[in-house]
Amino acid sequence: MSASGNGRLAGRTVAVLATNGVEEVELVEPRRAVEEAGGTVRLLSLEPGEIQAMKSDVHAAGRHPVDQAVSEASVSDFDALILPGGTTNPDHLRQDPAAVAFVRDFVESGRPVGVICHGPWTLVEADVVRGRTLTSYPSVRTDIRNAGGNVVDEEVVVDGNLVSSRNPRDLPAFCATLVEVFANAEQHAG
Repeated sequence: MSASGNGRLAGRTVAVLATNGVEEVELVEPRRAVEEAGGTVRLLSLEPGEIQAMKSDVHAAGRHPVDQAVSEASVSDFDALILPGGTTNPDHLRQDPAAVAFVRDFVESGRPVGVICHGPWTLVEADVVRGRTLTSYPSVRTDIRNAGGNVVDEEVVVDGNLVSSRNPRDLPAFCATLVEVFANAEQHAG
């Protein structure tokens, strides 16, 4: 951890919304970046307990304890949100009304949202990509376009309060940009 990263997110609380099937590295690396910058991370999911992370969608990886069910979470308790990918994770999230409402309310609140890989599926379901520019895993791009979004193929894209990346190879740039955007955003939680 570099000395320059210490404390940039002190006093900030970041939600990670994920469920079974989340791509583990897309959960773990952004969480580590936020924590190393002094932020607090809370894992929200569809239900209490643990979620099963995956590697490349098919290999079981670690299990991660859930801090709170998204149905019991309030946008006002958080300064920022991270939506990791994996194909089954956002597919389950976009079918859950509480998760979709939370994401919609979060984006509309103006608080920063980081999303990577297949994560934009939940943004599409929440109808918050219209007129926005973002990137994603290639198979999600048609869905974003069909929902009125503009898709570019870049390592990391910032459009207002949305920060997006394509895949795990983009994690170094994604994590650095998240910390920067989260640190510069107006603090809300607490």
